[in-house]
Amino acid sequence: MTLFNDDDHALFRSLRASSLARAFEEIVTANIDDDNPDVLTPEEAFRLAGQQVARDREAKRISEAIRKARFPIMDASIAEIRYEQGRNLNPMTMKRLGNHDWGADPTNLLILSPTGSGKTYLTCAVGISACHNGYSVAYWRMDDLARRLAVTRIDTLEHEDMLAGLFGVDVLILDDFLTVGVDERTASDLFAIGPDPRLVDT
Repeated sequence: MTLFNDDDHALFRSLRASSLARAFEEIVTANIDDDNPDVLTPEEAFRLAGQQVARDREAKRISEAIRKARFPIMDASIAEIRYEQGRNLNPMTMKRLGNHDWGADPTNLLILSPTGSGKTYLTCAVGISACHNGYSVAYWRMDDLARRLAVTRIDTLEHEDMLAGLFGVDVLILDDFLTVGVDERTASDLFAIGPDPRLVDT
């Protein structure tokens, strides 16, 4: 059974409601049974369709936020962190960082640990949690960022756009922050970004 014709779907597209219309049609079609007392009412079907579309859009938003952040470890998760003896990691601290309100409480976080101890995984896990919670995140290795800033400095507008992009994210992750030397102009650029919420890994 088809509830809507081509003209209807054209209208829904113009209203940017195509996904809602499809979900509603699928739910109603799957629940048509005059002899079933538990069949959904129109308002119940519409509510379920709206909830389904909201879930789909949220999943798409999270996926896009994670993609744009350019994490080197795309599947890092707070839940998968190993709290082995000697790592000096506190599960409660990591859970709180995963749920941190970066907007209301701008925080600079410095992670210090020997090479190969898993700092990048930790920062990616916290950053991905921030994406799930609705924050924009950008991940950069310090050497890559320094090179990119140097290249864009040739074009003033491009350079300003890049600085604005760095300034505009809710959480900026700088990997190997204190292990890479930067020139005076790059240091000035980093200072210009300002003390917004920052997650720094070194």
